[in-house]
Amino acid sequence: MNVYPIETGNLKLDGGAMFGVVPKVLWQKSYPCDENNLCNWSMRCLLIEDGDRKILVDNGIGEKQDEKWLKHYYLNGDDNLYDSLEKAGFTTHDITDVILTHMHFDHCGGSVKWNEDQSGYELTFPNATYWTSRKQFEWATNPNRREKASFLKENILPIQESGKLNLIDEEGEYIPNITFKLYNGHTDGQLIPHINVNGKTLVFMADLLPATAHIPMPWIMAYDTRPLQTLKDKERFFTEAVANDYILFFEHDIVNEACSLQETPKGVRVKEAGKLSDFI
Repeated sequence: MNVYPIETGNLKLDGGAMFGVVPKVLWQKSYPCDENNLCNWSMRCLLIEDGDRKILVDNGIGEKQDEKWLKHYYLNGDDNLYDSLEKAGFTTHDITDVILTHMHFDHCGGSVKWNEDQSGYELTFPNATYWTSRKQFEWATNPNRREKASFLKENILPIQESGKLNLIDEEGEYIPNITFKLYNGHTDGQLIPHINVNGKTLVFMADLLPATAHIPMPWIMAYDTRPLQTLKDKERFFTEAVANDYILFFEHDIVNEACSLQETPKGVRVKEAGKLSDFI
């Protein structure tokens, strides 16, 4: 098995929104912001090559939204989904499976693109099966008022209409060497892939832990719909991760692709952090 970080560009989000009740005087030491209180975040995805299967976990914000909408997120950086796949040696047609951790626009927007004459939409990965949880799909297609702006129908409905969407109800190994686990604090039914990479467990953290800065227990995003559930989610995950020496892969950490964990007198903290290649 081979794994490849796939960079799809960066976006800026308000630091207060990303760190919730944690005061700025604390979080800015771990994750700096600009003069407008905006922090820069990656939209880093993961490509897993396992035999004949090429599995992409999340796919960034996509390219079909208009400039008026995109200006709210200050997209930046030189990377994009297509070039990053090509750099790894693949095209969108090579992808056999797309795992969507959840359906917020910055995680699934690359799933769907305009057709050639922009009269409608088509799947970016025409040969792939798409995976997410049934709870998340139902949550996203019947959104609450708080999350509604994060769920865009043009990112979601074309996948369903294609007939290539698989919805999972329970945790389990639906793809060989990849176990799906479910967490509900950020958004209901967030699917977190646990990947067996040559005997090591690599976990794609998505928005369970957006960055290394979110590892302390109270450091929880204001975007989370149920922050007290996120506390439980983190506790459950940390118990497993420390005991089993999991490697954490980060979608939004602009500096660190991956880290390992250790138990300290202050709780679970980073042991080592850096490039994914440092760990795999």
